Amino acid sequence: MTRERHAPAGGRHPQRDARARRPDVARTLADELRARSDAELAGLLRARADLLSPLPGDLSQLATRAGSRASVLRALERLDTFTLQTAEALAIAPQPCPYDTLAALLPGCAERLPAAVGRLRSRALLWGEPDRLRLVRTAQELLAPTASRPSATGLGPTLAEAAAGMSPSRVQELLAAAGLPATHDPVSALAALGALFSDGARLDALLAQAPEPARSVLDRLVWGPPYGTVTAGGGTVSPHPGPHLRWLLDRGLLMPTSPGTVVLPREVALTLRGGRAHREPRPEPPSPPLRAEHAPEAVDAAAAAAAHIALNVVEELLTAWEADRPAVLRAGGLGARELKRTAAQLSLSEPEAAFWIELAYAAGLLASDGEADERYAPTPAYDEWLAAGAERRWLTLVRAWLAATRVPGLAGARDAKGRVLAALGPGLDRGPAPALRHRVLSLLAALPPGAAPEPGGVVARMHWELPRRMPEETRAELSEAALAEAERLGVTGRGALASFARPLLAGDAEGIEAAAGTEEAAGTGAAAGAAGAREREEAAAALLAPLLPEPLDHFLLQADLTAVAPGPLTRELRQAMAAAADVESKGGATVYRFTPDSVRRALDSGWSPARLHAFLAEHSRTPVPQPLGYLVDDVARRHGQLRVGAAGSYLRCEDDALLTQLLADRRCAGLRLRRLVPTVLISQAPPDTLLDRLRELGFAPAAETAEGAVVALRAEPRRTPPRSAPEPAPDGPPPADEALLTAAVRAIRAGDHAAGAAPRPAGGRVGAALEQAATGAPPRTSAAETLATLQAAARGGELVWIGHVGADGVAGRRVLAPVRVEGGFVTAFDHTAEELRTYPLHRITGATVLG
Repeated sequence: MTRERHAPAGGRHPQRDARARRPDVARTLADELRARSDAELAGLLRARADLLSPLPGDLSQLATRAGSRASVLRALERLDTFTLQTAEALAIAPQPCPYDTLAALLPGCAERLPAAVGRLRSRALLWGEPDRLRLVRTAQELLAPTASRPSATGLGPTLAEAAAGMSPSRVQELLAAAGLPATHDPVSALAALGALFSDGARLDALLAQAPEPARSVLDRLVWGPPYGTVTAGGGTVSPHPGPHLRWLLDRGLLMPTSPGTVVLPREVALTLRGGRAHREPRPEPPSPPLRAEHAPEAVDAAAAAAAHIALNVVEELLTAWEADRPAVLRAGGLGARELKRTAAQLSLSEPEAAFWIELAYAAGLLASDGEADERYAPTPAYDEWLAAGAERRWLTLVRAWLAATRVPGLAGARDAKGRVLAALGPGLDRGPAPALRHRVLSLLAALPPGAAPEPGGVVARMHWELPRRMPEETRAELSEAALAEAERLGVTGRGALASFARPLLAGDAEGIEAAAGTEEAAGTGAAAGAAGAREREEAAAALLAPLLPEPLDHFLLQADLTAVAPGPLTRELRQAMAAAADVESKGGATVYRFTPDSVRRALDSGWSPARLHAFLAEHSRTPVPQPLGYLVDDVARRHGQLRVGAAGSYLRCEDDALLTQLLADRRCAGLRLRRLVPTVLISQAPPDTLLDRLRELGFAPAAETAEGAVVALRAEPRRTPPRSAPEPAPDGPPPADEALLTAAVRAIRAGDHAAGAAPRPAGGRVGAALEQAATGAPPRTSAAETLATLQAAARGGELVWIGHVGADGVAGRRVLAPVRVEGGFVTAFDHTAEELRTYPLHRITGATVLG
């Protein structure tokens, strides 16, 4: 009778029944997802974009996929340190875990804990009411310590887990040694021991009886790792523990795991720690110390100067590769010798040259030509880039850099198989690089204008924000590279973010402040950036344009055969000076030097002496020095005195004494010269080899045609066939835009209604559209009208009625809410099927907007 009075029929607990009858209590993660708003579901899909591919059919499928191992691992990698510590504390807490219990495991973190719990819940890693918090099972399996794997908390397995397989008699012996009464079964015995170990006062009383070395053993294991080795003299492993270890083992304060190895049970460690899950909870992101605070105007000036130099370096690089096209290695990439030669041409170090080469490649300005003898050359997009304004060209480079997954700094290193990684070659992609680059810049954007942080502080902040995303050493390298590349590209100046770069990072900066450095920054910033990217780029270009130096159309000639360009020259003048003079030094002013070789180079490219004299007089703000005029005339007088043409090759000169001198010169023996007539020599060397060798010997030969006309040796610019910029290779799907997220949530909701046999809501705008589609004839419009209608509906959020012919040839009618129209496809929420679908435009017979 007593049992009937206290429990209902069937033995069910009345409080549990009351909870089960409450409609607002979620029993599973899927139930909780059903109770979330559309905005919350969209936030989940934004933060965990991998859940969108393929689109889940309903909320049960979404919950199942959110709990899969691969997806949970990806979600954990994107948590900051404190949110991850919160998840680790939940993993070692009893399930379900009351909020107060979790707070006790993380003392001193009360202010930050609700936000961390909210982030875990928003990512579907945690669900349940505050008094019954549940970590998803997969996350608990990944984070909780086991008998073979301690967790990041340094805690080991529970007493029950460590005693698995222990005989009942041995369990009773542990109970008796601890001073507890015997029980009837091992389960209750272990429960009694666990209660003793979890009570601080009782555990202290028990340890007061322990030998002194025993307490020191516990102190060494308490913060982890919780495993220890029983050693004999000399440090060898021994199966026979000493008296102090035997005292601990006999009372269950240490548990054997294998011969010679012991583990500290979790209950003992937590009590000795004072209930702390982590030795050092880190709820606050570290703020990087500032190394300097500059005036924003000085930062902008320095960044704009760097941006201008960046444009010149890229142009100089691709101009050099127009004629002298480097070969592509058989395994792909640029050879070390070619990289070294290019670095020397640009007067840069090899790592810097590799950065600019990779940047030009990422921007689609450089590619391989695809020929049998494959070589690198500028693409047709390079000509369009050159024709654009300076600020637009800079935006092209920055846009490519922000999205690039390739890491130029790895060029020259070796991969796991010991192979050298080449610039432009395989093996340089690192998926997390763009996200980390955005996080570094977003951190700079969150600082006051002109504030330059210490690089070490930025690296420490990235360690806090992305503790599991990549190895610590890689994270440090990528963070430092992001700072150096931003300075090199003009995104920052003097270590601080430039004002004209802030619009490009507006979404990220807001996100990093709101989320305290969590992955929400990248997700929110990317989603908001997709809608306003063009506006932000326009704002950045407008801010940068007045800061760039105005190009000059003049230089200053000096008596020592040099010319000083007091600022950046126009592109045409810079190219002309590159043909007629050698760059001696760069900086705020560029110094050019005229030499016999540089003047001969101009004459070889088709310039006449008169044109060269006129050019110098026209563009110099100072009189042309007499020594420079003499130099031009002297080189012009000797230029073309020798004529090289094609036979094997031949050498012609009106001065037969000069030809006799060549025949007698031992340095010409390799050319195998032979006289045909007094004024003509022939050689077995090709003409270009003969030209180069004679110039090395100090002569000034010129090439000629079969008719005797001098050939201008001006290299024709080479271009590859049209090439698109390479796609970055991120380590996860890109964040979806808001329109696609809204349609995806609507499709999942519709699938959930269908799975639950819920009736489709009738009436309203959608209901009227469906009735019209069921009774009326399908629309027929031209392809141009159909495309325009769908694009307008996607922009305005209108419903569209379409006629559609399936792959089986059957015609049908659909009511769509278009989300995206691109690439010959329309992505839309299909109200007829109540799911998100993609239709090829060529199968749509017509489209009409429904009023």
